[in-house]
This record gives sequence, structure tokens and C-alpha cells, in this order.
Amino acid sequence: MSRSESSESVDRPSAATDPGRGRRIAIDVGTVRVGVAACDPDGILATPVETVQRAGSKSGRGARGGGAADLARIAEIVREYEAVEVIVGLPRTLRGANGASAALAISFADRLRSMIPGVPIRLSDERLTTVSAARALRDSGVRARGQRQMIDQAAAVSILQGWLDERSAVLKAAGEQSAGWSDE
Repeated sequence: MSRSESSESVDRPSAATDPGRGRRIAIDVGTVRVGVAACDPDGILATPVETVQRAGSKSGRGARGGGAADLARIAEIVREYEAVEVIVGLPRTLRGANGASAALAISFADRLRSMIPGVPIRLSDERLTTVSAARALRDSGVRARGQRQMIDQAAAVSILQGWLDERSAVLKAAGEQSAGWSDE
């Protein structure tokens, strides 16, 4: 079974692998655009950063080369924000399988990994984040004409906020567990 088909390719926040305090960057990889979000250094609130055009997307083929401008821009953002971790949304099917979109995200993450050595890249299950982001923007009165780039950023915010919330719960549980052990 290849990595793109493996259910093991999804990461979850873990006290053992957590890099500690610092900004995290989330990306929502699409065939045309990449939505980018970041959080504060304390890892509490995710906010939109920008939407990066995929290299080669005007031809409808998406990014293919290792030195693509989209990857270079994401790597630049990671360095600008001094990110301690990057969360890449893994768009799995409703059945939990990895399809073509998930393979695209995994490939993007693998290529980005070589451009930002030392910064962990995590793949996070992001089923329906783009759909939820589009609905929320539509419900808030954002017109469809200008929605696409906002949707990509909102999806990245959703991916990152979900990660941060789960991370907070995991670290709190780990702290309570270790405090409980030390009291005995």
C-alpha cells in the first residue's frame, strides 16, 4: 500500500512530538490555489494569511516542478512567520480513503518538506473544510464573485483551528496525567 493510500498518513497532535510554543502555518492545497493560515505564538487563534496561486495552474495542470513558485512562496511564509510546525490539510473522502486530492496534498507536503528542513510537516484530515468555509462565507453575505480566494484561506483557518483545539486538549490531558502521576 502506498503512502497516499495509507490511513496512517494522517497525523494527530501529540505531546511527544509537539514542538512547543510558536506559530503554526496551515495550508489548504488545491489544484489552482493554496490557502494559507497562521496562528499566534501561543497557538490559540488561527487567522488567514494569503492565497497562493499554484504554479502552472493557468494551464490547468497544477504544480509539477520541484522549484515551483507556489512551494517557494509557502516556504518563504514559513520562514517569515518563524513557524515551528506546518499543517497540511489532507482531503480524505467521506469514507476516510485517500483519493486524488489527498495524493496531491501528500505530494505537495513531501516537496515542501525538502524546502524547509527542520520544520515538521503534519498531514491533518480536513474532510469538508472547504465546503464548510464556502457555506460560512455565503451565510455571512460574502458575494460569490470574490469568494474563491477567501474560501481557500478560510479552509486553511479551519484546518489550523481544528489542529490547535485538538493540540490544546492533548497537551492539557498530558499535563493532567503527568501531574496525577507525580501526586502519587
